[in-house]
Amino acid sequence: MKAENNIIALIIAIRNFLEGLNDIHLKPFLADWPSANYMTRSVLPHCLPVLSWMPAAVKAAGKKTEVIVKVLASLANHIAWGQTYSAQDFGAGFLEKYGWTEFIGLRGPIASNRMACGFLFLGPQIEYPRHSHEAEEVYVPLTGQTLWQRSNQDWAYRAPGLPIYHASRVPHAMRTETVPLLALYLWRGGNLVQKSLIE
Repeated sequence: MKAENNIIALIIAIRNFLEGLNDIHLKPFLADWPSANYMTRSVLPHCLPVLSWMPAAVKAAGKKTEVIVKVLASLANHIAWGQTYSAQDFGAGFLEKYGWTEFIGLRGPIASNRMACGFLFLGPQIEYPRHSHEAEEVYVPLTGQTLWQRSNQDWAYRAPGLPIYHASRVPHAMRTETVPLLALYLWRGGNLVQKSLIE
């Protein structure tokens, strides 16, 4: 019951955080957000090797994002972490430093068929290659010093708490350096469990 209450508290904190960003791209996602009467469903916990970098992610959190990062870190070993790719896609080394967890959506503890919300976690010194998907997406980096690429634009650093919008099928990529990346993600429209198309 404690984990369930912490999950609900985290969902409320995420919603309040996103509303406070006042970003135009977030409005459709917030409109599709599940009702405030959150009913959780059971999801079996599953840990991944990438969680070994969670203490480093807490240290790399931005001032505006550290509360969410700390709450997620406290829940990390009690929630379900997954991987969309296999060693055949990017190699075994990538899987050691990659994972995600969904809180709202078709797989998360809060059910929704309209949108998905969760966290992407990448360890240091890794590149998530260019990929695209049907769903439109917003990422909000929670840790610093990560390079982002959208379409054919140059790689650029994005500050923690600054939303990054990807329209449907727009290719994008991420590259970490010395610190891991923890990013909030939101998907809506299209297939919410689609495996991304690698460029």
